[in-house]
Amino acid sequence: MPGNDLPKLTVSQLSDCLREIVEMAFPRVIVTGEISGLTRASSGHVYFTLKDEASQIKAVMWRSSAIKLKFDLRDGLAVEAIGGVEVYAPRGQYQLMVERLTPQGIGPLELAFRQLHAKLAAEGLFDVARKRPLPRFPKRIAVITSPAGAAVHDILQILLRRWPGVNVVVVPVPVQGSEAAPKIAAALGMVHRLPDVDVVICGRGGGSLEDLWAFNEELVARAIAQCRIPVISAVGHETDVTIADLVADQRALTPSEAAERVIPVKAEWVQHLDQLRDRLCSSLVGLTNSRRKELEQLKKRRALAKPLEQIHRFSRELDDLEARLKQGWKRKLASLSAELESAGRALQALSPLAVLERGFSISKRVPGGDLIQSVNQVQVGDRLATLVADGQILSQVLQVDADDDQ
Repeated sequence: MPGNDLPKLTVSQLSDCLREIVEMAFPRVIVTGEISGLTRASSGHVYFTLKDEASQIKAVMWRSSAIKLKFDLRDGLAVEAIGGVEVYAPRGQYQLMVERLTPQGIGPLELAFRQLHAKLAAEGLFDVARKRPLPRFPKRIAVITSPAGAAVHDILQILLRRWPGVNVVVVPVPVQGSEAAPKIAAALGMVHRLPDVDVVICGRGGGSLEDLWAFNEELVARAIAQCRIPVISAVGHETDVTIADLVADQRALTPSEAAERVIPVKAEWVQHLDQLRDRLCSSLVGLTNSRRKELEQLKKRRALAKPLEQIHRFSRELDDLEARLKQGWKRKLASLSAELESAGRALQALSPLAVLERGFSISKRVPGGDLIQSVNQVQVGDRLATLVADGQILSQVLQVDADDDQ
């Protein structure tokens, strides 16, 4: 029968043959496409699909390769993938085993820089409002850098030249390689524990983008933002700009400039203080001479030349006022006394006692003291007290005779 000469294979056998053919034909290829369906497993492996306008292929990047990426993978990112093609027999599908990924049109480090820049800018870590001023006269300066690099020698040389005897502590860290970023971040996190440190210089000398990359790591950026002491970043040359430069409280173009910014020139300040002292002394001498002239002018005034004269004049005026006041009160008292005597005489004339002295008497009821003004007020047997000029007479009514004309 036709086809009896065809090979008979199981599914597994066919899959094994295809895998051998495909993997031998494509042991390592470069594939360009757009990432889609990106997922990250808890193991750290990354699974995604590479696609173009017409086709797509499954891809996987194992954790050992994924942790080396400097930029973040996301759907829609155009990349160039390097790896081999493998047939996954259990599912009967082929996939690309990615060893390296490079963004298309831009380098991976540049992409990582842009991604982190956008992220931290959105969080406000670059805002001028959060930048702290550097102390004008720092008590102690911490320098976080490599002790073996040229940068630390430049910094120390300039610091000591500008302010001899300045207190500097070098915090040694690697500034390049995979261990650099964690150790720089750790140093920034503990530098506040060093006594009297009130400003930090963090940086290194120049180099390639790869050499400076530790200062573009998010770990370092956040450590600078969270550092309790103001930080001046000094990374590379003038044209080098890192994430650390943007987050730091101040950015120096070079390590040497950082040293110049962090401390003034002592000799200039000594000269400035000398000038201030001379100006102050000159001002005090001028002020003293001016006040002396004013005192000389005051000495010529009559009030100061004969200070008791004015006091004597005021004393005489007070004596005159006192005499006038006494005379005024005497006249006033005499007038009041005369008025009082006149009023007394008038009251005396109206007094009932005066009437009694003229031979009249006043009768009152006893007890009670009611003044008797009419015979209708008394009855036979009532007791009366009759007041005369020299005393009173007690009597009892024996008879009451009313005036017939009333």
